[in-house]
Amino acid sequence: MSALCDPPGAASPPRPPLSAQELSQEVKAFLSGLDPVQGTPLSPPAHARCALRLLRCLPPARHAALQHLRGLFDEQVCSHLLQREGNAPAPKASPGAEVLQEARRALAELVAANPRAWAPGVAAWASELMGQLSSKYAGRPGVPPAASLNELLQLWMSCPATRALLDIYSQCLAAMVGSCPDACVDALLDTSVQHSPHFDWVVAHVGSSFPGTIISRVLSCGLKDFCAHGGRRGGGAGTAGDKRVPKIASVVGILGHLASRHAGSIKQELLRMFHESLGSSREHHKATVPFLLQLALMSPTLLATVSPELVDSLKPPVLNQLHQHFSTVPRDELEGVVGVVVHLLCHTSAGALRTLRFLLATASPASVITAPGPALHEGVREACERLLQLLLLHLQKLVHGRGSASLAECPARPVPFLEALRPHVRELCLDTLRLERKRCLWQHQLLALLAVHSAPHGAAEALFFLLALARTPEELALAPQLHAGLRAVLPDPLPAAVAAAVAQIHAGRLPEPQLAQLLRNLALLLQHRDGDGDAGEPALGAALARHLPDLAQLLLHPRAEVAEAACRLLAACPLPRALPPAHLLPAVRAAVRRFFAGLWLGDAAALAPGVRLLARLSAVSPAAAKAVLAQLVEGALGGRNAELFGGTAEPPGHEAAPVPPAVSLLDTNQRFTAGLNTSGGVWSVFHAGVIGRGLKPVADGGQRSPEELSRNTQTFLSLVLRCCRGSGPAIGAEAAKAVAAALVEAVCPEAAGAELAWPPEELARATVERDLRILRRFRQHPLLFPLLRLVAGGHPALCYCSVLLRGLLASLVAHWDACRASSTVASPWHLRASCALVALLAEGSLLPPVLGNMHELFPELAPFEVHLLLLSVWGYLRENSPLPQKFTFQPELGVFRRDFGRDGDVGKHLAVLHSVLHRNIHRLGLLAGRFYP
Repeated sequence: MSALCDPPGAASPPRPPLSAQELSQEVKAFLSGLDPVQGTPLSPPAHARCALRLLRCLPPARHAALQHLRGLFDEQVCSHLLQREGNAPAPKASPGAEVLQEARRALAELVAANPRAWAPGVAAWASELMGQLSSKYAGRPGVPPAASLNELLQLWMSCPATRALLDIYSQCLAAMVGSCPDACVDALLDTSVQHSPHFDWVVAHVGSSFPGTIISRVLSCGLKDFCAHGGRRGGGAGTAGDKRVPKIASVVGILGHLASRHAGSIKQELLRMFHESLGSSREHHKATVPFLLQLALMSPTLLATVSPELVDSLKPPVLNQLHQHFSTVPRDELEGVVGVVVHLLCHTSAGALRTLRFLLATASPASVITAPGPALHEGVREACERLLQLLLLHLQKLVHGRGSASLAECPARPVPFLEALRPHVRELCLDTLRLERKRCLWQHQLLALLAVHSAPHGAAEALFFLLALARTPEELALAPQLHAGLRAVLPDPLPAAVAAAVAQIHAGRLPEPQLAQLLRNLALLLQHRDGDGDAGEPALGAALARHLPDLAQLLLHPRAEVAEAACRLLAACPLPRALPPAHLLPAVRAAVRRFFAGLWLGDAAALAPGVRLLARLSAVSPAAAKAVLAQLVEGALGGRNAELFGGTAEPPGHEAAPVPPAVSLLDTNQRFTAGLNTSGGVWSVFHAGVIGRGLKPVADGGQRSPEELSRNTQTFLSLVLRCCRGSGPAIGAEAAKAVAAALVEAVCPEAAGAELAWPPEELARATVERDLRILRRFRQHPLLFPLLRLVAGGHPALCYCSVLLRGLLASLVAHWDACRASSTVASPWHLRASCALVALLAEGSLLPPVLGNMHELFPELAPFEVHLLLLSVWGYLRENSPLPQKFTFQPELGVFRRDFGRDGDVGKHLAVLHSVLHRNIHRLGLLAGRFYP
């Protein structure tokens, strides 16, 4: 009994084995708790040392000794927690703490000496004791909740007792890891099931120390327990016939803790188990796939870890093996497995797009061109097709079976599979537009479900991508089909889709070819509505009309393809009846510019949308018509567009003039001349050029055929006439007045708003320079005369061109007065201009018919005779000024007419005409009757 009286402290050197008498005394002392010599009670440290000696020397007493040591560890844990609660300083080493270290060393020596005999039992004892202590003190103040795993691990690792137990278990597992660690791992799992989640900190620490062993053995033990509890192909963990809780929940918890740092090892082990189970007839291999499915059901983390790589590994050979693996399974059990797979697919987000494409590719009918390698079994395709259909059906139930008041609201519990597909709407639309037989139908259905699930933005996004990416009418038909389905369950998503398209355009995210395709597709849908009256497209037109200013900007796009597509879209888009000027004027300017761009191209098909757009813009309101007409006239007479109608482009401005050479003031002053050096002054600039710089460059009118010029002129005049007429057959007076004002502004801006009354001949001499400029503009722009003739058709609009008519007439009078040729044919342009001017005055009811017919005589007369006749016209207009007040409106005809009988006797203005007729009676006798009232 000398050993009972040994002083406490470090472990003594190895002693010889105890004799039978000494061993008997140790047993009596341990059982009674009394010192056999003195009869006094043993202290707790002495009693614990007695248990340690029995543990070393009497193997049958190991269970009792270990059971006694539980109290020692419990006491030390309680002491540590009390110390933490009181914030007391750490005490010096107590007898109990010394005995605790002795126990740790003793158990370590025993395990190291004979691992196979001691490690399983000691590991089970240590893990069970740690579980009991963790659960017992879980509710104590200062102990973190089980959810705070890091804080809980930090607490128990700072406690010497639990740290010693964890070291003991780790040594046992390390000793058995090379041979058979199943017993140690099984003990850990049993304790985890009983004391989870308070025991999770132990599993987390041990798993981090032995990841390879723990992961593989945990899965192996879990599979064995799954098979033992009746786990078959239904994917569930049965409990029939066994009251124990299955270990699969503990397996899920352990792997969930390890997934943050050892996801790669877990993934590798799960894939290894899956592939090893294929082609094997062993019972636990047959249950591997249901076991893995059950793990995935219970742990989304494990599912997310393994699903992407698992999909990649499902090649045709593996799929054929999997099909053979389940070919003998009863139908009911197989239905259960399929149901679990569908549920997992709906509730996984990792690699959702990859999984979807795999299912679609596998379920699609076999292609004529097969890839090299083993062929896929037809049963695999059928099974995958059924799986895909069940997946779509289940997703439909999840999406449409929500309890929210409206499907447009965000779901309270989103579907993870669809949530993962939301960033890939563009890829899904591209796949759908390939129109691959059954695959297209499945993808279109999935796209509709995704749009409803992520409404309202998802629906608009899906419609936008279908509209932007479709390239053929067949592909474009998918967008109205999707819209029809969405409109039945959602508020109309079309306005949001159009707004999304406009936002993408503004952000510049669409490549130019795709932008042009989007605009063409929208135009095709609108045109289809016009032809068939489809119920969906009016909403599209109304949505597009709200973004008219944004779409009109595209008419000015530098790429012709985009501008032409925008023009086609706007030409088919319904326009609002009330457009503010801030929106109307930019749209008109852009449309006019697009019209002239079509004229430059010379393509009638490209020109038609521009004509139609301008005509529709002019019909919006009278103000819109005036704006369109003004812009058309200004565009036709300004810049290079004049070349389209046989005119001469405007001369380059000062910024385009060549830079004059540098001039030295000293050299200029040293140049002695008879007069002042005034180069650069106002007298050095003439119409022919600039002194010192040479002649002005001759304007190049372009090499255009007469047929092309005539076609362009007719197209332009037809458009102007269409805008002037509006919805009626005749030219509107206000529209013709707008054209007249635009002509005056374009030809002679400084005369805009001048007096309409005809001035005396004496005052006309003060406007010689302006009259010459007007004459020059008429020579540069042959389009002016047809435009004036159009104005003349809308009485009394020609009166507002009085300044132009007066300037042109004055210049022609001066020309014929100075002309010394024998015949007017010598001045062909002036002859044509004189004839056209008089005809215009007559058509516009500014001259009576008897005077308006005199232009028929001009080709047969001498220049001085034409001069005299034009002077008589001047005299008539001076006495009878071209004023709008002289016209009266006739309601029965709907036009303005002028009564020349109110102007007095016209005979005095015919004297010169009759004299000319008498002088040339031999040539003009047949025409004389027309010039007598």
